[in-house]
Amino acid sequence: MLSIPDLIQKKRDGGTLSDEDIRLFIQAVAKQHIQESQIGAMLMAIWMKGMVVTETMALTKEMMLSGDVMSWPEEWAGLVVDKHSTGGVGDKVSLVLAPALAACGCKVPMISGRGLSHTGGTLDKLESIPGYNINQPLHKFQSMLEAVGCFIVGQTETLVPADRVLYALRDATSTVDSLPLITGSILSKKGAESLNCLVLDVKFGRSALYKDKASATELAQSLVNAGNGLGISTGAVLSHMDAPIGRCVGNSVEVIESLETLKGNGPSDLMELVTTLGGVVLQMTGRVSSLSEGSTKIHESLTGGEALAKFQAMMEAQGVTNEDARLLCSAHADYYSVLRKAQHQTELQTDTDGVVLDIDGLVLAVVLHELGAGRTKAGEPINHSVGAELLVSLGQRVNKGSSWIRVHYESPALTSDQTSRLQNALTLGGPGDRPAQRSLIAEIMLPS
Repeated sequence: MLSIPDLIQKKRDGGTLSDEDIRLFIQAVAKQHIQESQIGAMLMAIWMKGMVVTETMALTKEMMLSGDVMSWPEEWAGLVVDKHSTGGVGDKVSLVLAPALAACGCKVPMISGRGLSHTGGTLDKLESIPGYNINQPLHKFQSMLEAVGCFIVGQTETLVPADRVLYALRDATSTVDSLPLITGSILSKKGAESLNCLVLDVKFGRSALYKDKASATELAQSLVNAGNGLGISTGAVLSHMDAPIGRCVGNSVEVIESLETLKGNGPSDLMELVTTLGGVVLQMTGRVSSLSEGSTKIHESLTGGEALAKFQAMMEAQGVTNEDARLLCSAHADYYSVLRKAQHQTELQTDTDGVVLDIDGLVLAVVLHELGAGRTKAGEPINHSVGAELLVSLGQRVNKGSSWIRVHYESPALTSDQTSRLQNALTLGGPGDRPAQRSLIAEIMLPS
């Protein structure tokens, strides 16, 4: 049997690691029988030399088996589903999609993450709701799915412990963008959920990890291959990530927009993404015969109130008081009677007449991060009240002096430099101009 230094050298020199090699490495990581410097060296070797499909598959399986793997009742066969996004600006899809799928008869054990850098985290958004507890014990998972049909929680200590170690060191060693390491990290956690079906929202564009469709397609194919290799029916949707999704960016403000979407009042781009991803899931599970039928069922769950009822039940199951959950889900909710509101709101105005051609989501996210909405390293506190509301949409004609964005902030205050960057994030055109892209969906990849 090779030693850890032998394995590092083998991969460093471009060799292919065997299943046994990878098992030895991952078990050493999970049991803490390896030096941190050796883990870093292996991560860099993988980043430099890559992995063939069989290596990536073995890495994913061993990471998945490094801790607990969930099990579900036999009568749930074919119903246990989830969604994963590669991250974006204003991406509150999980908050809407999980209860919508539950309303359509699925079981959704969604394990999500926190925000890091400019991308927001689903858990941070939910924690802006007073009482919402993302730390739920493994033994409660089945009862929550039985009672509600969905939950959204953080990763437990015993689920995929190897990924906890590798994920932290990938950031420290600048190996975050390694295709096999991304694949192993995402799919090992989904495999541990014992899913029947998984849909991946793989984003590309100015505000995404991958800037072009070609690289996003490569990642999507790697994820789809690994998911199906684990026995999970896996599909992917390639989506544009330039302008923010919906009209809100931030934690509390995205919760409000999610609740409005669950009440059937969502912006068209968010609705398109939710109904498409949900439609793919329902089609892959066989609950509908086509994507259009699946999308229609998801849409009906939003407009009919069934998804909203699931979200309310999920909040209560995870610690929110009945009174607060009921207030948030009421028809004409005073959201800030429950959620924290920032002390200051500032509206910025357009400099000229024109048609809204573009809104740079990355710029908005970076400025809000600076104002306290995000974190630079794990564990840092964030201000849930910081955010922004877009008051215009792509393709809309605006007059000079019209308010186009409302910024919510506390301390630090909005600076002149930040104001200037925000103003430059808005691109206006002439009467005959149109936005380059209006639909978020670029391509749908279904398992063969």
